[in-house]
Amino acid sequence: MKRPLIILAGPTAVGKTSLSIRLAKTIDAEIISADCMQVYRHMDIGSAKICPEEMEGIPHHLIDALEPEEDFNVVRFQQIAKSAAEEIWERGKIPLVVGGTGFYIQALLYDIDFTENDGDTAYREELEETARKKGGEYLHQLLKDADPKAALDIHPNNIKRIIRALEFHRQTGGKISEHNERERAKKSPYNYAYFVLTDERSRLYERIDRRVDQMMEEGLPGEVRFLKDRGVRRDSTAMQGLGYKELFAYLEGEYSFDEAVRIIKRDTRHFAKRQLTWFKREKDVIWADKSVLGSEDAVMEFMMEELAERGIV
Repeated sequence: MKRPLIILAGPTAVGKTSLSIRLAKTIDAEIISADCMQVYRHMDIGSAKICPEEMEGIPHHLIDALEPEEDFNVVRFQQIAKSAAEEIWERGKIPLVVGGTGFYIQALLYDIDFTENDGDTAYREELEETARKKGGEYLHQLLKDADPKAALDIHPNNIKRIIRALEFHRQTGGKISEHNERERAKKSPYNYAYFVLTDERSRLYERIDRRVDQMMEEGLPGEVRFLKDRGVRRDSTAMQGLGYKELFAYLEGEYSFDEAVRIIKRDTRHFAKRQLTWFKREKDVIWADKSVLGSEDAVMEFMMEELAERGIV
């Protein structure tokens, strides 16, 4: 018998948090966060991190697990999430994976082997130096030449993933896009339901703009200043999060506060669009469209029916 695993994914600001608590309480689940920013301590406002009162007693894993100076990547997520899932099953509960980082979800769901290189790091260091001198767009062009499909999947700002793809090409002579496709073709070792919560595009974009304004009111500039004063580097993984990198640039005097807010709203909308594009390419996704289903009650009823059909609950 395959063990149960439930995923509740979707674009930023679509309303995953409140729904995940309700679902977890209904089916006796524990939540594993698939969010590359909520894993960091001291990064609460910009990551829209759930606060302890909102958890309503539901255990959450991979939230406040690392210091902002630490590196976090898909391989580390996969290791920690698998370990958390084992503990949850041992307690007789169901792991509920919640977040918008599709790459992380995919890694856990299909147990993808990334064949991380722990040996010679000279080429990686060379690429990191190139990125510092010439920027992410230059590295992205190198990736387009080596692996056009990977370049389509990886955003030019995601320097770590670009470097990993170029490194894979150098080490193996192969393309990481083809390697990942082979890995994705494997059957999942779990009895799973992969829900993607979505909504009408205009309503989602309105929620994003409101959320950014709310983050500013709640003190996101002060949160970024605290991290900067603490010594968190601008090129660290933690500082690549939306809201953090733009306000860091504002604090460095690169542009005005109003311009930083405008860029955050614009880039968050673009990010939500990319998230939806990613989920549309995933197989066996169950779309839970709020604009069609209506109320949260209706979404819950729809999800419970799907879970019953799969024998998960």
